[in-house]
Amino acid sequence: MKLSVVIPVYNGAATVPTLVAGLIDELATLYTLEIVLVNDASPADDSAQVCERLARHDPRIHFLDLARNFGQENATMAGFNACTGDVVVTLDDDLQNPPSEVVKLVDKLLEGYDVVYSCFARKHHPPLRNLGSRFNGYVASLVWGKPRGLYLSSFRAVTRFVVDELVKYTGPYPYVDGLILRFTRNYAAVVVEHRPRPVGHSGYNLRKLLAVWLNMFTNFSVLPLRIASVLGMVFAVLGLGGACFFVVDRLRHPEAPLGWASLIVSLFILSGVQLFAIGMVGEYLGRLFLKDNGNPQFVVRRSIRAAPPAAETRSTR
Repeated sequence: MKLSVVIPVYNGAATVPTLVAGLIDELATLYTLEIVLVNDASPADDSAQVCERLARHDPRIHFLDLARNFGQENATMAGFNACTGDVVVTLDDDLQNPPSEVVKLVDKLLEGYDVVYSCFARKHHPPLRNLGSRFNGYVASLVWGKPRGLYLSSFRAVTRFVVDELVKYTGPYPYVDGLILRFTRNYAAVVVEHRPRPVGHSGYNLRKLLAVWLNMFTNFSVLPLRIASVLGMVFAVLGLGGACFFVVDRLRHPEAPLGWASLIVSLFILSGVQLFAIGMVGEYLGRLFLKDNGNPQFVVRRSIRAAPPAAETRSTR
């Protein structure tokens, strides 16, 4: 069986060589191994040069250098488009998931599942990252019907069938878990070890976490538009009820002064609901425009893979 390991790389020059060496030590004797390193235009170190050196010295390593920073989801999709394995595992470059744990995911997948997610008895993420993960999980349950107990992790194993379905999506805003849950419910979870990050810190800040949430919330569901419609109807009913109340109150107490406070509060609430609804519609229209305008999902600047040794080439003919 051929196993492909897709690794989006972002400022991972200090960890990628150790990770690749660990993957080869743990997996090369068990599977026909392919490692796809996708450098997402790392700005702070020489990740591209490190990945290139690894790829030029080992034919099992395929290096993709993206033209600019597209984001982790897009880099993962680039790896899916390039990998050739029967089973594909996605793995972060931060060494928090030990290479030895890959076998657990693959073994579970071979029981007949389409995708196997990792889950952790204890996570060593920063508090903001953990909070964002929990919130995204709640939104995924609301939007896609994801079981509450399933943790959507970037450390996952999928079959070739899943990869072939994923690469059919060519929009500029992919969300891998949303795409997977859109066409399959045949998944499982395995508890794996999660280690503290040995070098650096997470690249997910509040802005990026909000971008992930918005991408997940708007790309695969019309639920935001329905929420806006329901809010509009609720406030319309409240406004009608308030109008009836004030008319009756005015007839009963004609001497009562008219209040500016209630007017301003009502104006702000109704304006906020209107702007929220318009913003949701604008977000959907903007994404449709960017997709129709040919906004790329990713652009590969270089693709490097060493040729297999001559003796190996002859033996395979």
